[in-house]
Amino acid sequence: MATAIAEHLALLLGRRSERGQAMVEYALILVLVVTVVLVILIVMGNTVKNMYCNIAGSLNH
Repeated sequence: MATAIAEHLALLLGRRSERGQAMVEYALILVLVVTVVLVILIVMGNTVKNMYCNIAGSLNH
């Protein structure tokens, strides 16, 4: 109830609620982080796989 009154007063004073804007910003940050992680996995994937195979192969000998 108090939140609704505060939002109504903010609208009367010409201030907008910024919750929607914050959610969009968090979503954009999340998309950026996921994109960076995917690019790193794509670029480094074969290197990590080869390193793992070399270590596993040397342990078996």
